[in-house]
Amino acid sequence: MRAARLHGYGRPLVLEEVPVPDIGPDEVLVKVGAAGMCRTDVQLVDGYFRSYAPSTFPVTLGHEIAGEIARVGATAQSAGHREGDRVVVVGGWGDGTCRHCHRGDTQICPHGSWPGFGPYGGYAEYVPVPSAYLIKVDTKYDITAEQLAPLTDAGLTPYRGVKKLRDAGALGPGRVVGVMGVGALGTYAVQYAKLLGGGATVVAFGRNPEKLDLARKLGADHAVNIGGRSLDEVRAELREATGQDEIDAGIDCAGAEELIKLGFGLLTIAGHYASVGLVGDRIDIPLFPLVAREYTYHGSFWGNYNDLSEVVALAEQGKVQHTVHPIRFEDVNDAIDRIRTGEIVGRAVITY
Repeated sequence: MRAARLHGYGRPLVLEEVPVPDIGPDEVLVKVGAAGMCRTDVQLVDGYFRSYAPSTFPVTLGHEIAGEIARVGATAQSAGHREGDRVVVVGGWGDGTCRHCHRGDTQICPHGSWPGFGPYGGYAEYVPVPSAYLIKVDTKYDITAEQLAPLTDAGLTPYRGVKKLRDAGALGPGRVVGVMGVGALGTYAVQYAKLLGGGATVVAFGRNPEKLDLARKLGADHAVNIGGRSLDEVRAELREATGQDEIDAGIDCAGAEELIKLGFGLLTIAGHYASVGLVGDRIDIPLFPLVAREYTYHGSFWGNYNDLSEVVALAEQGKVQHTVHPIRFEDVNDAIDRIRTGEIVGRAVITY
């Protein structure tokens, strides 16, 4: 099978032929129909995670995976999996023993593993998956593999973050929620802020006019270009648009230090802020406002099986719009360079 593999940090992926993986009795072999290309993949190439989780090479990238079942292990059949089933892959595979796994949050298991960070991933034509981490998608719904694959991270991660804001009581009528950054995650975050916001006004913040226009088309009530502008200037435009110069809640979909600073600079007293993006590696937030204004800062990582089931259900109901940029397998290294510079609008997706 074809696979795009990383043989060392900072190197281009090697497009090569490798054997089709074997599967264990409780595993399923998925024929990959499409694989989303995440900024995390670029960071893996660039060594961002080296100090947190060093890689053993070669690594087959790709944790956003949709396809169909090609082969089913002997005991996996009892879970109802059948060859030909259309599926998406839940990415965070837990060890099944820790309290996080027992709570269903396998993506934050301290001893877990993820596809796309080891020998197997979506940048290959086949991937072995534990049978418990597949969600079946009914073929009666008009959703392509190219649309399904990004839902497993780009569409999942902001969903969990927006749910945290909702469950904390930060959303609702008369509230303003800011979507900070409108890359691939931000395009979904805008939609979830409208779907789950209970009438909150949604404002997208970013620097790319094309991406801000897309945010408006996806449901943002307002879009503010922050490029080259001071906090006071951004506040003034926010006041003109919404009648207030602060946001009640924010979801940060980029993770850039300066954008997080801006987000907290806009946050109202007792406001809530959720971070789901990972561009930078450190943040700098003044301590006194954090304490005295009683901000709540939510870390939110990926999503669990139930979160993804809900996202897929929304997509099946036609409530999620997709912005997909198809990529040929042969062009994967070029696409990684374009993701690194922020050039691609929406989600780049490898198709097979």
